[in-house]
Amino acid sequence: MKLFIKKPIKQLMAATAEGEKTLKRTLGVGSLIALGIGAIIGAGIFVRTAAAAGEHAGPAVTFSFLIAASGCALAGLCYSEFASMIPIAGSAYTYSYATMGEFIAWIIGWDLVLEYALGAATVSIGWSQYFNTFLDTFFHTHIPYSLSHSFFETSNTTAGMYAAELGTQGIINLPAIFIILMLTLLLIRGMAESAVVNNVIVIVKVAIVLMIIGLGWHYINPANHTPYLIPANAGSVKVSTGVVDYADTFNHGWLGVLRGASVVFFAFIGFDAVSTAAQEAKNPQRDMPKGILISLAFCTLLYVLFSHVLTGLVPFKQFLIQGKEASVTYAIKSAMPGYNWLANFVTVAILAGFSSVILVMLMGQTRVFYTMSTDGLIPPIFSKLHPKFRTPYKSQWLFFVFVSIFAGFIPDRIVGDMVSIGTLFAFVLVCLGIFILRKTDPELVRPFRTPWYMIVCPLGAAICLCMIASEGWENWARLIVWLLIGFVIYFNYSIKRSHVRKGVVEVGVDPPNPHMP
Repeated sequence: MKLFIKKPIKQLMAATAEGEKTLKRTLGVGSLIALGIGAIIGAGIFVRTAAAAGEHAGPAVTFSFLIAASGCALAGLCYSEFASMIPIAGSAYTYSYATMGEFIAWIIGWDLVLEYALGAATVSIGWSQYFNTFLDTFFHTHIPYSLSHSFFETSNTTAGMYAAELGTQGIINLPAIFIILMLTLLLIRGMAESAVVNNVIVIVKVAIVLMIIGLGWHYINPANHTPYLIPANAGSVKVSTGVVDYADTFNHGWLGVLRGASVVFFAFIGFDAVSTAAQEAKNPQRDMPKGILISLAFCTLLYVLFSHVLTGLVPFKQFLIQGKEASVTYAIKSAMPGYNWLANFVTVAILAGFSSVILVMLMGQTRVFYTMSTDGLIPPIFSKLHPKFRTPYKSQWLFFVFVSIFAGFIPDRIVGDMVSIGTLFAFVLVCLGIFILRKTDPELVRPFRTPWYMIVCPLGAAICLCMIASEGWENWARLIVWLLIGFVIYFNYSIKRSHVRKGVVEVGVDPPNPHMP
């Protein structure tokens, strides 16, 4: 039994031919960049920034973003080379299949499903909290705590719209499930329509982020940035899940900054989702690297500026005590007198922004499973296309159920951390994949080449491994359990039906020569 049998590059390239049984190519470079920005700017900047600053890094969360961005940039260069060279759906799964073999590809494909599904679940939970803020602000009502929080959460606030529900336990997060349903229906309708909606949302939320940076800069209190790193004697803060003790190893100093990097890393997962749309790009060899790298660079700049302003408006502990999911709105109302209108506008813009993130995450996971299904590793239902829209509609419905379970019943803190460790694992394999392929197939045509790959690939993998090492044992345990479930499926189903093992080519055309320009 050859666990590491590789999928030939020729066979991969054969799948790029567009036909009635393949995904429709509708995306230009502008849409790809917008997809990246749409996925990147969302929960990370509006929720995870406050969480990382409040628990681990303090004002130095700006350094956390730079560390996370450096790992992403190096991985992004590797993603760009792969995406231009093998322009089909599947992202890191497909790349691993060609370089490290089927077993590694299965692991990364299974891991990517966890990343995108839980990414969508995490953001939908944030969407739910801001939706309640929106209802309270504009209509002076809200969805009951029990119907907008998971079973594992209990209301412990004595202020705001949940004051009368102190001690109430959650049951199900209905708003989170609702937004997942709406975006699932949109994705089934088609990628072109989804891209148009995403482009409009991106324009709105980038404008709002720039407004917060520009207007908030004048209200920065230098005292909130002193000291810049959390000291070990900063005390502790009581939160709904227990107590955050800043004396703990990864809750202060530079180790806190590193732990913060693994938390805010969730904010960057959108750029690799762009690579899952390679088979729907009009000119993937030219446009995929631009879509990945430009969206990553643009968002990194916004993240650093935004986090600097946000931590300058209020003390970092307040993000845990008062702000929580709605920390941005809280900071504006607390520190920027006369700008309540901006806080209200931010709530609306954030709802739209979160929607675009969920949209791209839902798209990414179904495209990975689409490719795994065409390889025979999972049932054919996941590659069944709609007869009119040519989208994997059955897969989309199955993932709606799967994501809704996490969004409706699990707290965002647990789900978000699981996403980060899964994504970092994927990045490590992508960096190693480019290094291996340069050695094993140096003559392969590469429209985009990773510069200084001898340095970039190992360094990218090392930085991501450092962030993985800072994750708590709980996240490692969840990842291991998820992978063990995947192993059971692989050895009992996938390995017996693998198309590569049977010599099956997915698309009924002669594969092009990958060595020809």
